[in-house]
Formats: sequence, C-alpha cells, structure tokens
Amino acid sequence: MKIGVPQEAKPGERRVALVPRDVARLTSDGHDVRVQSGAGRGTGFGDESYREAGASIVDLDGAWDNELVVKVKELQACEIPRLPRGLTVFGYHHLVGHPEETRRVAASGITAIAWEAVRDSRGGFPLLAPMSVIAGRMSIDVARKYLGRVPEKVLVLGAGSCGGSAAGAARNAGAHVDVLTRATATAEAVERLALQADLVVGAVFTAGQRTPKLLPRSLVSRMKRPSMILDICIEEGGIAETTRRTSHEEPTYVEEGVIHYAVPNMPSAVPREAAEAISAAVIPYVTTIARKGIATALHDDPGLRAGLFTWKGSVTNEGIAREAGLPYTSVSASDFQ
Repeated sequence: MKIGVPQEAKPGERRVALVPRDVARLTSDGHDVRVQSGAGRGTGFGDESYREAGASIVDLDGAWDNELVVKVKELQACEIPRLPRGLTVFGYHHLVGHPEETRRVAASGITAIAWEAVRDSRGGFPLLAPMSVIAGRMSIDVARKYLGRVPEKVLVLGAGSCGGSAAGAARNAGAHVDVLTRATATAEAVERLALQADLVVGAVFTAGQRTPKLLPRSLVSRMKRPSMILDICIEEGGIAETTRRTSHEEPTYVEEGVIHYAVPNMPSAVPREAAEAISAAVIPYVTTIARKGIATALHDDPGLRAGLFTWKGSVTNEGIAREAGLPYTSVSASDFQ
C-alpha cells in the first residue's frame, strides 16, 4: 500500500504521525511509505532517519498522492484541495461542532477515520488516550505558569484518561482534588466545587458529540479571583460557555475575570514524547489497514469502524451529519464485504 505522512499544517503543531521506528515496520512488510521532507523536524527526526527506515522523502504533493495518509491533526483549509478522491485519511479529525469543515471533507470524496473515535475491545479510546494522559499531566504545570503558583484546590470534570492524569498530577503537586464524573456532575455539585476551585480542568469527552457546557457564564463570573479554567476538551466545544480555542502562540485570555487556557493541541508542546506515544498507538492499526486494505480492515474491526466519519464522501456519523445538514449514511460490517 502507498502510505503518505505529510508535515502538519496546523499552526504550532510539531508532532508527526509516524516515527522512523514504526515506518520501518511498514517498509519491512513491503509497503511504500512516503514522508514529506521536514515532517519529523519538530520532533527531532530528520529526513535521513526516515530514509534509513526505508521511506521515500517526497514533496508536499507526494505526501498526499497515496492510498492512505496518516496525520496527526484535523485537515486544514490549505490541505483539502490536495485530497485525491478515494483517499483515506487516518488521524484526529475533530469534526464535532464544525459543520463547515464536515461539508468540505464530505465534498472531497475521501474516507475519514478519526483517531478520537476509534474504540478498543473494552470500549475505550486507544488513540485518544496517549495524548489525553500527556495533556492531563501538563495541566498543573500550565496552571502554575499562569496562576503564578500551584493551585491549592482543583476541580477535574471528567474521569477518563485525561481527567485521571490531571487529577494525579494535581495530587502529586500537593493540591486538594475533586473529580466529578458523568454520574456525579450535577449542576449543584459543579457550582459548589467550581466556586471553591483555583483551577477547573475540563476533561469530558463523548465520541461524536459536543461537550456539555458544565460551566455557564453566570457561574464563571462568580469564580474566585484569580482562578483558571483549563479546557482540555475544547476540540469538542469545551466545558465552559466562556471558552474558545486558543493557540500555543496566544494560549490564554481573561473572561469574566477568570484566566482561560484552551489550546487544542496541548501535547505538541512536548512533540518528541507525544509523537513517540501516538505512533506506538497508531502503528498496529496502520499495519492492519495496509495488509488488509481499507474495506476489509473496517469489515473486520468494529472498533475501527466506530471511528469512521466519512466513507468515500458519505457522512457515516449521525451527529456530525445532522450538524452539517448532510445526509447520514449508516454502515455496518456487511457494507465492507
């Protein structure tokens, strides 16, 4: 199979989807891996390391003109015109809450398999978890930087990989930590604990759905001064009515007197570690797709099929289709025989 690894186009994004170690696994199996020149520069992997792994070093067009493209971040506006019809893009797509992007992806005629929605046999999110753990761990260091001290009281909304990592980091730093799960995050509990908190970490994720707004503006306006909202789940809309996407270049703003941090690609701040982790998680899926082909891989693995957002341009996630005003195409294993 022809597999492309482009350099990420999202501003501030330094990760690469596959590191040389895992590219070597693909090339040793006889696959044609084409890595855009400079794709690994942000992680410290130069072109020569990919050549030694058996990859071809290509230009931008060469990275996209393939059967399968493996990339980290969602498709950017500058990338969509390069998409050949029939291409499969395997990466984080984050189409929830972004109907215009969904319409562009669908119109391109590609197959989009979203890392953030792929499931394992236990129902977990194996391709989201590594980055969630890193982002959660980073949250306390970020808060220390912008609050000027370690927060004494921390509220974590969400108890998955991200929330657990954030809670652990906060406890290790000596903070008192409260964690609210989907079952315990009542409006009353959120209000009581948010008003006491120096830091609220948003770590809620539901595949294919927007994040519930657990912090209404009226509550944010009554939070402590100074305090901070660190909205890790901003890709799906965020947990606060007052949060909007920020960037590594301009990571914070103040709204209602509260510091907000909502960088959607937090792990890019530690690009080598993040690239190693995500590549290790992704490579079993890529090797399977390359060996079996796209359709057979989707047929055989319901967890991979759960990550299918578009199939040759048809939107296969009901919530995303509804947001974009596009027809929803239901798929099952039999559709890929």
